[in-house]
Amino acid sequence: LAAGAQAQVSYGLKAGVNLGKYSNFGDDQKNNTSFYVTGFADLPVAPQFSIQPGVSLQGKGQKFEFNDLSSSVNVMSIEIPVNAVYYIPAGTGNIFLGAGPYVGFNVSGKRKKNRLVGGDGIVDTNEDINFGNGDRETKVVEAGANFMAGYKFGNGLLINAGYGLGLTNLSNFSDNKISNRVLSFGVGFQF
Repeated sequence: LAAGAQAQVSYGLKAGVNLGKYSNFGDDQKNNTSFYVTGFADLPVAPQFSIQPGVSLQGKGQKFEFNDLSSSVNVMSIEIPVNAVYYIPAGTGNIFLGAGPYVGFNVSGKRKKNRLVGGDGIVDTNEDINFGNGDRETKVVEAGANFMAGYKFGNGLLINAGYGLGLTNLSNFSDNKISNRVLSFGVGFQF
């Protein structure tokens, strides 16, 4: 207990690539490549165990291709994660494993559709995604669970991977539940 009490609070920044999809869209769906940037605090509560609250800008969405139609959805969300993280000494650093809940707020989004029509003609449509509780709107608030793993070098450099599992329905206009599934890879620094 004394070792945990003497451990100091540290701060970190992580950034990387997001590969997003939606649930219930089948095999015609492709990963939507985007990015994330996360700032966090590491609050030791016991030896080798910390709580990490943070703030994160997350690019999410999906791509879909079926016959003559392709579409992409790109959404930017501000998330507030709170992860429990366990450190396992390994070499000159630590392997870390973590999980916890997050709440996200969708702040902007675009939907793009390309439809092939007769011959080589392509009809493009681009539209902003409307967020709210209306029939044709996407919900503003999302909640889910984070899972992460990685390695923290002795100098504070981080290599990490994660998975965001959306648990709430984003759709006001579909009977099918649509939620985020985001695989991420990145690097960071904890100081």
